[in-house]
Amino acid sequence: MSAAPVPPIAAHPLLIFLLQVGVLLLLAIMLGRLASRCGLPPIVGELSAGVLLGPSLFGWVAPDAAAWLLPSDPAQVHLLDAVGQIAVLLLVGLTGIEMDLRMIRRRGGTALRVSLAGLLVPLALGVGLGHPVAHMLGIDTSDRQMFAFFLGVAMCVSAIPVIAKTLMDMDLIHRDVGQLTLAAGMIDDTFGWLMLSVVSAMTVGGLTAGVFAEAVGSLLLVLLIALIVGRPLVRRALRLCKGSDERTVSAAAAMILLAAAGTQSLGLEAVFGAYLCGMLIGSSGEFDRARTGSLRMVVLAVLAPVFFATAGLRIDLRALTEPAVLGAALIVLVIAVLGKFAGAYIGARLSRLSRWEALALGAGMNARGVIEIIVAMVGLRLGILDTRTYTIIVLVAVVTSVMAPPLLKAAVKRIDCTPEEQRRHVAWRGARERGSPEPGGPARGSPAERGSPERAET
Repeated sequence: MSAAPVPPIAAHPLLIFLLQVGVLLLLAIMLGRLASRCGLPPIVGELSAGVLLGPSLFGWVAPDAAAWLLPSDPAQVHLLDAVGQIAVLLLVGLTGIEMDLRMIRRRGGTALRVSLAGLLVPLALGVGLGHPVAHMLGIDTSDRQMFAFFLGVAMCVSAIPVIAKTLMDMDLIHRDVGQLTLAAGMIDDTFGWLMLSVVSAMTVGGLTAGVFAEAVGSLLLVLLIALIVGRPLVRRALRLCKGSDERTVSAAAAMILLAAAGTQSLGLEAVFGAYLCGMLIGSSGEFDRARTGSLRMVVLAVLAPVFFATAGLRIDLRALTEPAVLGAALIVLVIAVLGKFAGAYIGARLSRLSRWEALALGAGMNARGVIEIIVAMVGLRLGILDTRTYTIIVLVAVVTSVMAPPLLKAAVKRIDCTPEEQRRHVAWRGARERGSPEPGGPARGSPAERGSPERAET
């Protein structure tokens, strides 16, 4: 006998879900616009929407109304989380599509040195800081090693979407330091997703050498499958969709979600599969990045604000009234900023860049924004973070994103613009006025795309 069909969602849970999405989206858009007018990243306003509706304010002032609109029933919470997960996977997939591997190859040596130093220094500081912070917050001794490892990963990432938007807003995308910041940030992002997948696998199996080796082995297996099987499959699928923007975008979204499911099934993190698939799509030669416009609009205008507002719901600013939590937050923030600056500065100086160029790279790569919030959400889902530690990491993401533009502007003022950069600027602006640039990178075919040797490597 066939099983009875599962009944659809009941009327009241559906009503609550629609109200949640509508209210969060509307408030996130309004506050995001307000943040932009105040010179802040829109993500600050979008997160604030969730903070206002969460336990920090609405849940504290009107607990009964908050319990009706945002009930703690797991089934209801998971409905909202599902929207956020799709938003994250598509957002990360778009980030992978817009990765310019040619830029990384052009900027190779310098970008790699800056990125490695900018990764290893904050990673080491984060791991070293994890145990004292865990002790301050009273985290169980058995969980401290995993928390320390996760804190190191969270502190070493950068946020390419925030970096690219900041550079474009400040008209610095054509400068050598802007291109280097993007290239190094791309390497940071890739390393961050790799390490997050390792942490995810080790959370299930425990923090042992065997589990670590198994996680790394799974990671290498995924990369091998992606290169041998995934790349030709992606090219074939996109070739079949050629000539139709709608089919191309649909195929790209489907492949991103299926790749995320594949890595999730292997015990790795779903966002790694989405990011890797995005890179395969973007580098396939069969995909025009301009075609992601419609998908990007839906993700950035609708899904992402809902996700960030949902992330804000889990922030409880009242936790900062506890001296231990406030002290831990300040320590983590200071070490995160100093670690990223120190790492980028060391890498830049080893590449013979000037002091102000090194400081500009540190300022740009210090922005953690979207990526660290996604990392924090993963840590909360895996049980590594609680409300207090989650609030601390999200605050670091927001504060570093707000700090980046003024610090970057102050450093770049002291860097002379070369004739090559001026020519590149003219080409970039001309391409942007024609509507042809690739998001987060130079226009295809422009002098910036063809590239010139870096001053440090000429």
